[in-house]
Amino acid sequence: MGNIFGNLLKSLIGKKEMRILMVGLDAAGKTTILYKLKLGEIVTTIPTIGKGMAGPCNLCWGCRLPTYPGFNVETVEYKNISFTVWDVGGQDKIRPLWRHYFQNTQGLIFVVDSNDRERVNEAREELMRMLAEDELRDAVLLVFANKQDLPNAMNAAEITDKLGLHSLRHRNWYIQATCATSGDGLYEGLDWLANQLKNKK
Repeated sequence: MGNIFGNLLKSLIGKKEMRILMVGLDAAGKTTILYKLKLGEIVTTIPTIGKGMAGPCNLCWGCRLPTYPGFNVETVEYKNISFTVWDVGGQDKIRPLWRHYFQNTQGLIFVVDSNDRERVNEAREELMRMLAEDELRDAVLLVFANKQDLPNAMNAAEITDKLGLHSLRHRNWYIQATCATSGDGLYEGLDWLANQLKNKK
């Protein structure tokens, strides 16, 4: 009986969990965002895994995700939600490995360097390729239009157009202008993700 009450209480006031995959081209600011979030809130750190090895993860949800070099994983506690954020490297040689992290992903954070006009089409191609994957069909999409502090940065509306976000008719998506170094916009993005998680429950 006590166990039933405990489970009910936990469901009412306990933390919810959300598995987030954060990707984007190299140098978009993913790791800076991850650790800005980590330092800004109470965080339980999961040691970075996969440095120089490939093997099963076994850290979360009973998964057996392969681990590879080129990523960080941290748990960010925010508004009674535990976000497990996988920050996966964006170099072109690593991008084919992104698919190994799609399983059980509830939210996708796609980070764009708003100042990099030359590679925004490449970013669009990678984003659309990922969103076509069956394992991500139910994942919500948050786009961080990063590096807004730079004078020639494209604004969120321009990034929306360049990435073709309005064509995503059957997916919940949101774009947030951010500056990873100052933290501007990051928590607004997490607020949106938190609301998406609450609406799904």
